[in-house]
Amino acid sequence: MPREIITLQVGQCGNQIGMEFWKQLCLEHGISKEGILEDFATQGGDRKDVFFYQADDQQYIPRALLIDLEPRVINGIQNSEYRNLYNHENIFVSEHGGGAGNNWASGYDQVCLQSDSGVYLQSLQLLPSTSNCNFVVIKLYGSLPYKWTEIVVNADQGKGVEEAIMDMIDREADGSDSLEGFVLCHSIAGGTGSGMGSYLLETLNDRYSKKLVQTYSVFPNQMETSDVVVQPYNSLLTLKRLTLNADCVVVLDNTALNRIAVERLHLTNPTFAQTNSLVSTVMSASTTTLRYPGYMNNDLVGLLASLIPTPRCHFLMTGYTPLTVECQANVIRKTTVLDVMRRLLQTKNIMVSSYARTKEASQAKYISILNIIQGEMEPTQVHESLQRIRERKLVNFIEWGPASIQVALSRKSPYVQTAHRVSGLMLASHTSIRHLFSKCLSQYSLLRKKQAFLDNYRKFPMFADNDLSEFDESREILESLVDEYKACESPDYIKWGMEDPDQVLTGEGNASGTVDPKLAA
Repeated sequence: MPREIITLQVGQCGNQIGMEFWKQLCLEHGISKEGILEDFATQGGDRKDVFFYQADDQQYIPRALLIDLEPRVINGIQNSEYRNLYNHENIFVSEHGGGAGNNWASGYDQVCLQSDSGVYLQSLQLLPSTSNCNFVVIKLYGSLPYKWTEIVVNADQGKGVEEAIMDMIDREADGSDSLEGFVLCHSIAGGTGSGMGSYLLETLNDRYSKKLVQTYSVFPNQMETSDVVVQPYNSLLTLKRLTLNADCVVVLDNTALNRIAVERLHLTNPTFAQTNSLVSTVMSASTTTLRYPGYMNNDLVGLLASLIPTPRCHFLMTGYTPLTVECQANVIRKTTVLDVMRRLLQTKNIMVSSYARTKEASQAKYISILNIIQGEMEPTQVHESLQRIRERKLVNFIEWGPASIQVALSRKSPYVQTAHRVSGLMLASHTSIRHLFSKCLSQYSLLRKKQAFLDNYRKFPMFADNDLSEFDESREILESLVDEYKACESPDYIKWGMEDPDQVLTGEGNASGTVDPKLAA
């Protein structure tokens, strides 16, 4: 029986990469843009039910929720050629349509305020509540010619948003025969994907505590100046939830994606569509063994258990080869299992930028590797390739775990013609990912030292009365995560987790050095 997975697409970025993901899945399963099985899709052997369900009219409908606080991207999806694919009852757009203003707190609190004229009032201050506990008095100040005014706003508005979204999730969960978990697609830098995504992570962890939660989290491009000035704040607050409330985080680093598009695909100025195409390739390849099952890694728990030996170090980097885009479809080179597996280990093909110095890079180690190989190959070719890689010492593994590359063989979709005989995806846990977190911490420290833009957060309940403890706690958790990845490079890592109780996470998270009970066999 297939183990179903529900996908949550949150915010502009989440819905854009989610849309590309569903396009790819439709192609691979022979499903039309309207959700109808194509006449040529007769070979079978695939598990469509993991990500789709069939309506009464036999239409295949994604197990997906499309969520945003502003309508532009979702309106684009609803006006696209895939508009009939989704269940329209699973689409949520805020009735105010003002978005989260690239503010994590706004997305988290889920309350959007507007003046009577429809002008979004950016500044708000909580005043003492009235006798009716369901209402609060909000003091608003709009752009001239507006004046200071006091209005009464229903405080249940945010609760209503939560209830609407959770009703959709519960309905999808109840419609599943054997729900295995959830997949969240979002960005960590904006407002809705980071803030509302964080809220949903906490809620899912509480409400569906025995179900797996995996995320595809897009990290901002650190090499470019962002137009979101509070990006470091948003990223830090989101990373706390990704550390405490997710079982697995697949890191999609925009810095590395742009570098790969320029250097590997020779695109002068990569578009969002081309970058999202790379992301959808990774997402679809990482779920191949679930949809085209073989003799192992047929469910999400089996896939993740082999990659995450310690619960907090659940951030995965990816690599994929050979990469192509539509304009390069005719570029063909010979591919073999050994060639693919060697290329997956090359830094230039890794979709995460580590920011490591040369000395630090030499000390970084793999915690685990899973290669998903698709195409025409014999098992003996895999064994020979692994032997060659061991002989040449191409991989530097941790000393306290199994020093071996795991390989899952998967057949390609019979409905998608590719130019290459063999392709591969690497999912890996690597200690160098801590440098990505260190970069987030340093950017946060620069802003916090200057007390810059904090007023954008103080106007929300979590940060009212100048209470910035949420930032401090998030920073401590991320610093602890960086320390743990550093400790993983030592042969005494297990002892480190037991000797230093200050480093052991209690309460919301799991203790370091233990196995996540969701992933335990």
